[in-house]
Amino acid sequence: MAEVDPQLTHVDLYDTTLRDGTQREGIALTVEDKLRVARTIDGLGVPYIEGGWPGANPKDTEFFARAKAGELGLEHATLVAFGMTRRPGHDVAGEPALEALLESGTSIVCLVGKSSALHATEVLGTTREENLAMVADSVRLLRGEGRRVFFDAEHFFDGFRDDPIYAADVCAAAAEAGAECVVLCDTNGGMLPGEVEDVTRRMVTHLGGTQVGVHVHNDTECAVANSLVALRAGATHVQGTINGIGERTGNANLCSIIPNLELKWGLELLGPERLAQLSRVAHEVAETMNLTPDPHAPYVGSAAFAHKAGLHVSALAKNTSTYQHIEPESVGNSLRLLMSELAGKSTIVMKGEQLGLDLGDDGDLVGRILDRVKDLEHAGYSFEAADASFELLVRDEAGMAAEPFRLEGFRAIVERREDGRTVAEATARVWVRAQPGDEDVVDGWVRKIGVGEGNGPVDALDQAFRAAVNGRYPELGRISLADYKVRILDPQAGTAATTRVLLSSSDGEREWSTVGVSENVIDASWKAMADAYAYGLTNQPAPDDDPAMAR
Repeated sequence: MAEVDPQLTHVDLYDTTLRDGTQREGIALTVEDKLRVARTIDGLGVPYIEGGWPGANPKDTEFFARAKAGELGLEHATLVAFGMTRRPGHDVAGEPALEALLESGTSIVCLVGKSSALHATEVLGTTREENLAMVADSVRLLRGEGRRVFFDAEHFFDGFRDDPIYAADVCAAAAEAGAECVVLCDTNGGMLPGEVEDVTRRMVTHLGGTQVGVHVHNDTECAVANSLVALRAGATHVQGTINGIGERTGNANLCSIIPNLELKWGLELLGPERLAQLSRVAHEVAETMNLTPDPHAPYVGSAAFAHKAGLHVSALAKNTSTYQHIEPESVGNSLRLLMSELAGKSTIVMKGEQLGLDLGDDGDLVGRILDRVKDLEHAGYSFEAADASFELLVRDEAGMAAEPFRLEGFRAIVERREDGRTVAEATARVWVRAQPGDEDVVDGWVRKIGVGEGNGPVDALDQAFRAAVNGRYPELGRISLADYKVRILDPQAGTAATTRVLLSSSDGEREWSTVGVSENVIDASWKAMADAYAYGLTNQPAPDDDPAMAR
């Protein structure tokens, strides 16, 4: 555990995903989305959730109105409304922006004001003295109405670099007017850790008993580091977002800050049970925002504890701490073993254990599996994201495969018709296991033929296969395509290039991935589909419908 200031015994976590986070390009949440995200984050147990800017747009105004009416129902966090100080030359009484904050009904308001002399004079077009009055008047009004006030000192670090006395005076004006926490903001995200730590330490001393917080952006890839050094310098309030989303390159990532504080510094902020929900929350928030979760995100990414090199896996088999800095389960994640030509025998054995297969006593079998993986990867296959195909390979090599069907052949055609429509048709000839009453049985197999039509040849082939085995495997009715990816492996070969197809399939309870490779995209697709069908048919959930009991 890293050394930390013994005086730092608690940190207030402040989530601004619903305000600063939604300023990321491509994010557009509905009010229902905002309510859902707020409830998801609340499950972590963070003390403060900033819901948005009431009065700035109808969506945020409705969000706070519905929260005020009791629709949100936070169990752990306190909802915070964000807004700005009064305008230059206006009376604080009756100021619309401040009235909207009061109308929001939140017990806490986060008020933003300029702490940079440059921004006060050139952006707001006012005097330095008027800007100080704007901050003090606005805080004083909100405090007089019984609200707790946090003050976001916008552009603080840049302002301090240009004019440290004025930047400090703005913060002092907010504190003297009643702000209980002054938050130092690296709004441009250009600061580096050394400067953040030094300036924060000086401001903690300058503001005396007023709590100091930090709010930084990630334009130098230092947002998490800057947040941590600010806390080491005496700040006790840190703002960030789930998954680090935010304007430009993003905000400080709470999904990294929280486990760093809990697991590295030993501060119990959420507790083990809630910390173990971190990965789930990160993924749920991303899904609600229609973002693809970053697989390589620290702590919560699907690849955060993924191991590929055989040397690494060999050491992990002896002690998981050899190549992992924490236990993945502590943040709700899990160890993953990636199959590739870089794998060693230990990878095969441990992967087999994860699949419920004991391969450890058969060195010859493990060697054959490893050789086959390397040969297939050389041909273009990739098993890293195709666990189902790998399991079928292992079972086949071990003589454990339960082959539900065999392909005799298929034909697919695409027709461009006079009316402009493009239609694909396919025929599949398949052998299936014989059942009592079947005729024309050959060595325990029966030949079936099916025809299908679809939007494209792959879809048509899927329909043809299902038609061929119609009634024989009713379980196929539950299996559907969840994702389809195609990659050209040697683009220099043009239209004759080798193609890799990666499929994700689902039966409504589980999802699995398969791979196929061929110089023909339809053939590659069939190979991936055939593995998907075979895996789905031979790995049905146990009778109690518990997917974990499958196999």
